[in-house]
Amino acid sequence: MGKLIYAANTSLDGYLEDEAGAFDWSVPDDDVHAFWNEHERGVGTSLYGRRMYETMRVWEDDDWLTDEPAVVQEYAQIWREADKVVYSTTLDTVSTARTTLERRFDPEAVRRLKEESAADLSVGGATLGVEAFRHGLVDECVLLLHPVVLGGGKPVLPRGLRLALELLDHRRFANGAVHVRHAVRGRA
Repeated sequence: MGKLIYAANTSLDGYLEDEAGAFDWSVPDDDVHAFWNEHERGVGTSLYGRRMYETMRVWEDDDWLTDEPAVVQEYAQIWREADKVVYSTTLDTVSTARTTLERRFDPEAVRRLKEESAADLSVGGATLGVEAFRHGLVDECVLLLHPVVLGGGKPVLPRGLRLALELLDHRRFANGAVHVRHAVRGRA
């Protein structure tokens, strides 16, 4: 059985994006990129909302990767090898390999997917992440806290939902980012 892991970059004050929707403050250096590569290597299926999918599908294209560092090229390969499920009512089709389009988020279908999966699953994007948390589907939360305060924007975690967590791992990076990994133990 696979675990469903919510993974995200966040500002110290808990935002995925600033008020303008920008996340340029979270561009990884090689060390952080290598961390994300290792994390994603254990993921067999990624669950995305439309906006996150549209952001991530750049990894399907080789054209821009030729002059990128090896760690970036490696991430593209890892991303391509994973299955992807995109939840959207507005997309007509998906443009990447190994990708399925679903019209609505079905918690029971995600539970079955977890039960049938030999590898872990990830959920990306705040909106879809909130749904997964609210339905009790998230088993682990992996956050990379960046040394920046945004003062507002899109929250990284659901508002109005109390959860009991257990710290499983942590790491400090040379660029000042801090990784924390928690198991979700249930409602607090």
